[in-house]
Order: sequence, then structure tokens, then C-alpha cells
Amino acid sequence: MSYASLHDRLRTDVVKVLKKELGVDNVHALPHIQKMVVNVGINKTKMDSKEMHEYIGDILKRITGQKPVFRKTRKAISNFKTREGSVVGAMVTLRGHCMEAFLDRLLSYVLPRIRDFRGLPTKLDGHGNYAIGLKDHTIFPEVPSVDAAKIFGLQIQITTTAGDDTRGRALLKAIGMPFTPERPASARQSKSTAEQASSSAEATGDKAAGKEGGSQDKAIEESASVSDT
Repeated sequence: MSYASLHDRLRTDVVKVLKKELGVDNVHALPHIQKMVVNVGINKTKMDSKEMHEYIGDILKRITGQKPVFRKTRKAISNFKTREGSVVGAMVTLRGHCMEAFLDRLLSYVLPRIRDFRGLPTKLDGHGNYAIGLKDHTIFPEVPSVDAAKIFGLQIQITTTAGDDTRGRALLKAIGMPFTPERPASARQSKSTAEQASSSAEATGDKAAGKEGGSQDKAIEESASVSDT
């Protein structure tokens, strides 16, 4: 069986799943991904050099297929030790086929390369948009092996037309976003019951220890009074 790209699945399988789950018959009323933004924050103390800026720009170009835009500060802020015109980040905005190809590679190749990967958090921003934070850029297969000092993190922002978290989460699940599986209610209840039992046992043990210590002190006082007499 041939592999179906995300571009094809967004127009066939994903549409069928969303129609059934959301109860919407009109295809144009279904939520869809509007754009994706890949950005890198540039730390002044570790990454503020021309060589590092060129390296970040080259890596983002390899990963996304587009030339990044370096963002500069609009005014000086002494608390953050930034001057007006200092480079503080680099970003790439993806739309259309480039966005679909990048998201397909992200779900199929990049996320499975994360060590001890157990899923992504299911929390959205309240408007159906989702953000993914990556600590190591070398998980992308396009990036060659580099020195540990050049490793940087990046953020991937997925903007949708869902409008709320329920529709946005349904869209991302239909696409294949590997969310962390939710534990059943019975497991959560048993865990809370066990925690309550352990806390009550600790409280009972502390109370018994207090009583025992009080009885020992009383016995010592009685023996001391007897010896005085």
C-alpha cells in the first residue's frame, strides 16, 4: 500500500473524520490549518554572534525550505539588556503546500526521533491553535551532526480556523498529532484513592508516635518524682 501524503489526506480521510465527529456536512465549514510559524529565540549571551546567526538561518532554511526573517527590537530595554535594533529571533511563516509538506515530515519523521517520546500535551490556547516546543533542532533529519554548543531550541506554532479547543483538537487528532493518551477515569480514581489512603496512614502514624512520645515523657517525669521523694 502506497503512502498517502498529508496533502491528499486533508482532502479525503481527514474530511470524512471531521464530518462524522463534528456533525458538519458542509466541507467549507470544517476547521483547517491556516498557517504554521517556526521561530527561534536568539539568546544574547550565547547566540549573539554573526556566525551563530548565519548558522540558525541556514538550519531554518534547510528545515522549512524558506529563508527566515530575523526580527529586531523596536526599542531598548535595560532590564533585558537589549539595544534598539538588536536581533532577538528568527522566524519562518509557512502556508499552502510548503506548510503541508513540513507538517507531514514533522509528524512522520521528526517527532518519532525524540528520545523517550510519550506524546504531546493536549492543551491548546483556547482558540484552536497549538504550539510545539522543541529543545533540540538536531532531531530533524536535514540537520547534520554539530557541536553541542550550537544546539538550539525552536517553537512551532500551528494556527487553525477552529475558533475553539474542541474543534481544533479534533482537527489535529484527525491529522495524526501524537497526543498523550488520556488515562481512564477508573485509573485516576484508584490513584487518588491510593494517595488519600497513604496520607491518612501517615497522619495516623504521626498521631500514634505523638501519643507514644507523650506516654514516655510522663513515665520519665513520674520516675524522677519518685526518686526525689
